[in-house]
Amino acid sequence: MISILDCTLRDGGYVNNWTFGEKLIRMISQKICLASIEYIEGGFLSQTKKSNENQSIFRTIKMAEKYFENCQKNVALMINCGEYNVEDIPPYTMDNITTLRIAFHKHQKEEAQKLCVSLKNKGYKVFFQPMVTMGYSDNELLSLIDWANKYSPDAFYIVDSFGTMRRSDVLRMFYLIDNNLDKGIKIGFHSHNNLQLSFSNAQELIQMNSKRDIIIDSSIFGMGRGAGNLCTELITQYINENIEKKYDIIPLLEAMDEYIMPIYSQHPWGYSAPYYIAATNNCHPNYATFLMNKGTLCIRDINSIIKSIPDENKNLYNEELIGKMYFDYQQKNIDDSEIIDQLSELCSEREILILAPGKSLITHEKNISAFIERSNPVVFAINHIPERYRFDKVFVSNMKRFKGIDDAADKLGERLICTSNISRIGSVQTVNYSAYLNDDEVISDNAGLMLINILKKAGVKKINLAGYDGFGYSEHNNYCDEKLVSNVRYERRAVLNEAMKEYFKNIRKSIEINFITPTIYACSDGNEKDWILSTV
Repeated sequence: MISILDCTLRDGGYVNNWTFGEKLIRMISQKICLASIEYIEGGFLSQTKKSNENQSIFRTIKMAEKYFENCQKNVALMINCGEYNVEDIPPYTMDNITTLRIAFHKHQKEEAQKLCVSLKNKGYKVFFQPMVTMGYSDNELLSLIDWANKYSPDAFYIVDSFGTMRRSDVLRMFYLIDNNLDKGIKIGFHSHNNLQLSFSNAQELIQMNSKRDIIIDSSIFGMGRGAGNLCTELITQYINENIEKKYDIIPLLEAMDEYIMPIYSQHPWGYSAPYYIAATNNCHPNYATFLMNKGTLCIRDINSIIKSIPDENKNLYNEELIGKMYFDYQQKNIDDSEIIDQLSELCSEREILILAPGKSLITHEKNISAFIERSNPVVFAINHIPERYRFDKVFVSNMKRFKGIDDAADKLGERLICTSNISRIGSVQTVNYSAYLNDDEVISDNAGLMLINILKKAGVKKINLAGYDGFGYSEHNNYCDEKLVSNVRYERRAVLNEAMKEYFKNIRKSIEINFITPTIYACSDGNEKDWILSTV
């Protein structure tokens, strides 16, 4: 017996902070029911996660029941070990929340076992889910199996938390569990798609023709954190064609088209090189997400940092650790006083214009060209070589952007200013990376702000800015050059916008800032006319 558990509303919620909205939670669950999926995972049951009625995070069983009152299937909720007091969970009363899943890390196994026993006694089906199952030795896993044989959870899971399992890993673990687990306990399989192997691994389990009941987790369109999950529509179609025809695929495709794709357009997920690197290093994918969101590193740098994460920190994400490792990797202190003196002399008694790579460099070309013609400023370009304007200096503060102009670096010579984290041999000018970072971690090494800090140190009192548009909804509309488009997600861009607004508000206390193109960062103090971008 092969069953499917659709976890779109729970695991998929990592993508959009579980904010599906009450109506969408109902609609998605109804489509899953119509598809004849055996289990619907409705979300988290948690007393520690902040939530509201629009999220698939529920503080009580009763709160969850109203969302799934029309579901005729088993509805499951997940409890992360340590996030719920079992005494606050009422006995099972034949309502639609039939199943509780207990997710736990190795150090929580004793607490998880006690929780499992309590929930079984209350009448619920209980799925026992050791996170990062690959992290258990055979003896440790056999110890868990012995306990399961004694207390009989309804399902014992293989959890591929980091998407690292190959075919041989899946088969080895399944045989170990299958040969030692009581036959009445189902085996579940929950995978992530970091290596693009979720679908093939699930097929391996199905093709084994085991006499044991198997539950396979999936989500519509693979919706899930990072690289995502096994696609419900793919695995159900495979079962229809190779085992028995029992699922209706059309409702799943309708849910994908009507409900999931609009979320994907704002919060994309899927396979990527950084998630591949995290998986091959048996590492939590959030480390890759953190480094990707920086938008400053090339893939070789990301690989170097992830490979150097200590083994004891790989399974549990530690943002403080990865933040420090990122900073340490970038930091190469040098004495840049001579270059600062040169910039001070160059900028003395002249207007200054910085060209950030915003789209307004194209849309407001006439305004910018007129300003350059009229004021004859010292022109600095950030992270790109402007084709439309004359310039005096190009400033680059990260290796990812440097690679975009590497071919022209030799020609630029001392017109190119790089921060010390960029390894470069030649006549470029180099300034100390760590000296010009901002206090706010969100924008600590934003190139446009680092250059302002450098010029401020050089004694500049007034700076004109163009191309500092702000980060809008569509990434492709944010830059003057398509090659500069990054994969920073929309919610991250919104956080960047707010942090940069605060930066400009504060920097104006010590230096005059004048925007000559539209921007969402303008904070008029009444002494100048700022452009305000009407749409983001």
